[in-house]
Amino acid sequence: MRESRYEHFPHDADVGVRGIGASPAEAFEEAALALTAVITDPVRVDAAERVEIRCEAPDIELLLADFLNAVIYEMATRGMLFGRYEVKIEGASLEAAAFGERVDVEKHRPIVEAKGATLTSLRVEQRADGTWLAQCVVDV
Repeated sequence: MRESRYEHFPHDADVGVRGIGASPAEAFEEAALALTAVITDPVRVDAAERVEIRCEAPDIELLLADFLNAVIYEMATRGMLFGRYEVKIEGASLEAAAFGERVDVEKHRPIVEAKGATLTSLRVEQRADGTWLAQCVVDV
């Protein structure tokens, strides 16, 4: 059974993104996939180009918000979508690679534009079953 997954949770006019994984890094990867899934189906996005992302924050929860905001920034400034992520976390530092391609409206059929990850419902924690959860609300 695959332990890592992403999901959305309801939040008024915005949308919550949640990643679940065997480690904080996997949970961050899945949260980023949930972010992509707010915009389009991640399986429609080819991993044609690699984009490096680096973040630092005072704690792991703020690191999640910074990471998701960095993903949103890279998508907006490059005109890209990402369908796969590789994340490494060491202390308060994160190094990631986002794999994707330029937006093709016909192929990707984007639904909304993600504007930013917020501190609302921001949580990164290990759950009773040993898996990690990483979540926050994204402004769309």
